[in-house]
Amino acid sequence: MVSAPSPSARRALGRRALGRRAFAVALGLAADWAVGEPAAWHPVAGFGSAMVALERRMWADRRAAGVAYAAAGVGGAAGAGLVARRLAGPAAALAWGTWIAVAGRYLLEAASAVADALDAGDLEHARTLLPVLVGRSPEGLGEEEVARAVVESVAENLSDAVVASALWGLLAGAPGVLAHRAANTLDAMVGHRDARHGRFGWASARVDDALGWPAARLTALLAAGSRPSKAVDVWRAVRRDAPRHPSPNAGVPEAAFAAVLGLRLGGANRYGDRVEVRPMLGEGRPPEAADIRAAVALARRVTVLLFALTVLAAAVLLGAPGPGWPRRDGAAARRASRTGAR
Repeated sequence: MVSAPSPSARRALGRRALGRRAFAVALGLAADWAVGEPAAWHPVAGFGSAMVALERRMWADRRAAGVAYAAAGVGGAAGAGLVARRLAGPAAALAWGTWIAVAGRYLLEAASAVADALDAGDLEHARTLLPVLVGRSPEGLGEEEVARAVVESVAENLSDAVVASALWGLLAGAPGVLAHRAANTLDAMVGHRDARHGRFGWASARVDDALGWPAARLTALLAAGSRPSKAVDVWRAVRRDAPRHPSPNAGVPEAAFAAVLGLRLGGANRYGDRVEVRPMLGEGRPPEAADIRAAVALARRVTVLLFALTVLAAAVLLGAPGPGWPRRDGAAARRASRTGAR
């Protein structure tokens, strides 16, 4: 009869499992930074195409239909993570899932492309590049409004597309990271409040809010950690300004970036025929073109800090002794080394 593991053995197994997840997440982050997006076919794009087709079949102007749609998308992605874990093993599946879920390199390259266009004096080209980053209408935006849109996008998408993926990978492995990416994708597809999606997209938006909540706060902490001299300013801006944002999450990293960069974000955003006035975040000056590169540099520091913390966690947790680890006092160890005892 096999006896159940002792509590200390279970704790040690849990530590090592978390350490392996941290190592896999670090590999996924490194792959995104080194390789970028998959060159041939991106699984997230394939998921989006499948959910567009499913929306045509499931759409109804009812919340219940949207709940079923969100459950199918998020549950299907989590199921894919379970299958990948069974086929490739937990660590390999998580490293792969993190790589395809994280979009940090793509985000910063897209933001830098807008900065390049503004530096060249080509405002029209900068406007044409903007829809890759934001959903607001780019027509008629001046240079400062383009810069504000990019800085806000870098802050929000860093939380959604980098920090949240790493966090859910650490917490729940490949099923967690893929479920979050699915929820975030569905929110972008149907979570907005227009005539078609006001009720149908409600569940997708709420699931994304729930899964993005911890990552938004962690992003603010990482931003403060990347610039310790601004930590108090970050805390004040997040505490004072973020609750006024219509999103429970987006205002947190945006307020943190505003505080670190010395900017004031927020203002009127136009989405087709609809205008939303966002609250002011931060107490600095309005963004300028040069602030896009400052935001990119801050996002890069946050990503490096996140990577370093995952590597450190993996080293500590995988290096921690478990049950049965030989423990000898110093004298006994020295005697064993002299006599060859084992």
